Amino acid sequence: MISGSVNEILAHKAGQLWTVSPEATVFEAIELMAEKNIGALPVMSSGKLLGVISERDYTRKVALKGKSSKETKVREIVAPPVTATSAHTVEECMKLMTVNRVRHLLILEGEQTVGLVSIGDLVNWIINAQSVTIHQLESYITGHYPGSD
Repeated sequence: MISGSVNEILAHKAGQLWTVSPEATVFEAIELMAEKNIGALPVMSSGKLLGVISERDYTRKVALKGKSSKETKVREIVAPPVTATSAHTVEECMKLMTVNRVRHLLILEGEQTVGLVSIGDLVNWIINAQSVTIHQLESYITGHYPGSD
């Protein structure tokens, strides 16, 4: 089992939660994603979460359908959000993302959107946790563990 909660991941992620209005154009949303080097944006109106837009939504719902990203509004392609809370474990989030076939998970506390984690964030967390465990086991096996001196 992978230890750690989403709250720990959010604490390590630097920066602010970027959002987009449903009235923005898809081009404006993609432009913001490119500028901030992110793959998805929560769609918010008056502080209320309406859904999420991702690069995948753009390619499948705009580009492949021959629509114009400069004319299409975010509200036309917004996807329902898949959400978790900051108390969810990394493992629970991985399951949610796998079952729902999404790469981004919005993190809520009550009605408030407090963050967004990507599949990359979760994979990096798991890799780091495994590296720490391996290092601790190697130290134990070689007798270099705390209190051995």
